[in-house]
Amino acid sequence: MSEHVSRPRALWSRWLGIGLAAVISVVTLGLAVTGQLTLYISPESVWFAVAGAIVTLAGAVWSCTLPLGAEADHDHDHGTDAAEAGASSDRRRTLAAVGSISAGVVASGVVIAGLVLPPASLSVELAMSRAGDDGSLFAGADTVTLGVADTSTFGVGDWASVFSTATRPESYDGSTVTLTGFVTPGGGDDEMSLTRLVITHCVIDAQPASIPVVSASWQSDYEVGQWVEITGTITADADGSLSVEPTEVTPIDEPGDPYEY
Repeated sequence: MSEHVSRPRALWSRWLGIGLAAVISVVTLGLAVTGQLTLYISPESVWFAVAGAIVTLAGAVWSCTLPLGAEADHDHDHGTDAAEAGASSDRRRTLAAVGSISAGVVASGVVIAGLVLPPASLSVELAMSRAGDDGSLFAGADTVTLGVADTSTFGVGDWASVFSTATRPESYDGSTVTLTGFVTPGGGDDEMSLTRLVITHCVIDAQPASIPVVSASWQSDYEVGQWVEITGTITADADGSLSVEPTEVTPIDEPGDPYEY
């Protein structure tokens, strides 16, 4: 170990660096193996996260071959006159130590929490708090017409965009749908919303998509947050607004992959 660095400081520096990175990598690989990594990132990004975790773990193993404290050797005195350093140097070291300890405690807490807490999807409350007035999630959805695209593959996010932007809503009147999502309040007593969180890359950019479902008794039959599978028909009102007229609503458990992409 370098003579310039104490053993506790060297251990702390190594934990803040490769230690935390290694723990995060282990968590990432564990989630990937169990199929739960998609609770945090999109399926298309899983391979990148796994590759990064493997490289990080390889670096962690390699770092163990270095003498403890070697990474701090660049911090030693290069002949600077001691008188010039003085009190200013002491203050900088104190501030650096305080900052390192504070950041380390916070980072360690976050990483350890990720290690011990069970994976979980984003909450219904978060989805409702992120809901805005604009239901459009995908540009160009108003160009989709029956017979050109297979609307049977549409999810809640696709239909939410169609409902919000369609310039020819009558084209969708009579379309049958089977959709899965959770219940959120609708625009009236006879209407609930079917909602799903849509993510592009990871849960940080998750946005809720909702479509109106006509259901006069939803408040007594289903609680907010209840996952359901709805089979029904798209109907276009006289004013051009679209909604789902359900023929069957089945309560279900939260699916293993609760997001759309």
